[in-house]
Amino acid sequence: MATESIKGKRIAFLATDGVEQVEFTDPWQAVQDVGGTPELISIKSDKIQGMNHDEKADTFPVDRPVADASAEDYDGLVLPGGVANPDALRMNETAVDFVRDFFKQGKPVAAICHGPWMLVEADVVEGRTLTSFPSIKTDIRNAGGNWVDKEVVVDQGLVTSRSPHDLPAFNAKLIEEIAEVRHAEQHA
Repeated sequence: MATESIKGKRIAFLATDGVEQVEFTDPWQAVQDVGGTPELISIKSDKIQGMNHDEKADTFPVDRPVADASAEDYDGLVLPGGVANPDALRMNETAVDFVRDFFKQGKPVAAICHGPWMLVEADVVEGRTLTSFPSIKTDIRNAGGNWVDKEVVVDQGLVTSRSPHDLPAFNAKLIEEIAEVRHAEQHA
């Protein structure tokens, strides 16, 4: 894993209430462990509620509301899952535009579990191979994506995984993709 080139890089984590806690905290820690700087971006401005499946877990302070954030300020984006989290985010056009802008700028994006719902909403799935929690595979296919049942999939700077069980592989590929400078073939 190329950890030297992630030092000092800023990674946006886009999440809101209902985020699956481990899918937020585990990649966050992985980014910190290799010298990156994670920042919580949200449609909320104060804090978000994490979940352990359907049970409330910890709350997390928001670093910046998405309305005040720009993809230009970050070196990569992480979209954690949980059902309620991406479902609420995809109803916010500013959040959807924020995701789309990472693709327009050729920056790495990593989405796990239900996080790929944001990719469908941002209209960046067509022609890509990705994975997700199985319940949204039809959404991905209907958006023109090729859904596969694998632990982790990397497609032109886009990293996807299915569930918390895949976090070790997801985190490794997330760090690897962020360590690369730019993904010229990334497109919106």
